[in-house]
Amino acid sequence: MDKIDELAQALSRLPGIGPRQGKRFVFYLLAAPPAERAKLAELIVSLGKNVRQCPECLRFYNGTTATVCDYCSEGKRDDSLLMLVEKDQDLAAVERAGTYKGRYFVLGGVLTLSGRGVIREKELLRSIEKRLKTGLKEVVLALSATSEGEHTTDRVRELLQSYRDHVKVSELGRGLATGSELEYSDAETLRAALTNRKET
Repeated sequence: MDKIDELAQALSRLPGIGPRQGKRFVFYLLAAPPAERAKLAELIVSLGKNVRQCPECLRFYNGTTATVCDYCSEGKRDDSLLMLVEKDQDLAAVERAGTYKGRYFVLGGVLTLSGRGVIREKELLRSIEKRLKTGLKEVVLALSATSEGEHTTDRVRELLQSYRDHVKVSELGRGLATGSELEYSDAETLRAALTNRKET
């Protein structure tokens, strides 16, 4: 296969990038100085070497000597609260809002209405079991206000049904418009949604 088309095809598999944009990126890179291309290639390769997945919350973090990420190792966080988010970008958006000080768990995706998609069900249940021993009282479902987010919320509610005697399950309240993704919500909207969360 032609190298231009091959790279364009690889880039078009990235979220939000189509074949036309993929090709545009390739031609940009061809016109860029060789040092810029080399730096980009080096950064991509270093992702696998220098970035780890936290065994506690399953978010990606810059791996140093720490065995867990900085949010999981932070002693001042509230162990009684566990927020479930779809992806790392959602966690970052909640942190920017500056209101939530509990623990996190990254589900790693959403379930579509057609039955596609994967969430980390076994890992979630293991995390709940472990956190119950350290004082878990509430699980906050912080998924996007989309049909996929709602479908995933329903599935997570099912998974947590047997823990309802020990743990309150809540979801974000008003503030998030229907169809909005958590990642793109502004800090004020997220603060309002978190403050007005309701038991589900």
